[in-house]
Amino acid sequence: MSQAAGLFLVDEIMLVAIDENIDDGDIVALQDRLAEEVHANDAQGIVIDISALEIVDTFVGRIIAQLAGIGVLLDAPTYLVGMRPAVAMTLVELGMTLPSVRTARNLQHAVSRLRSGR
Repeated sequence: MSQAAGLFLVDEIMLVAIDENIDDGDIVALQDRLAEEVHANDAQGIVIDISALEIVDTFVGRIIAQLAGIGVLLDAPTYLVGMRPAVAMTLVELGMTLPSVRTARNLQHAVSRLRSGR
């Protein structure tokens, strides 16, 4: 996997950092590795950080949905953090609601919610 995405296990939570340079090949590798790591480490949740993204398109929206889908199937609640207002507005304009993704203001907020079971 290139530097366009990072995957880290911190206290039973998988942290996924997505860079603006992510491409199809990176996503396939990230999805495979995320599924393997969540299962192998019995991760209690996933936090996807998109703070590096200044703009989004349907490709990025699809990435987020697919990563969250992995979390749903592996019983690991997924939170999205680092969303800029322009990114939120673009996702709405594209009609992407991302129903299986919860949002949190920041990483600390997401971890707190995962710990409390919300």
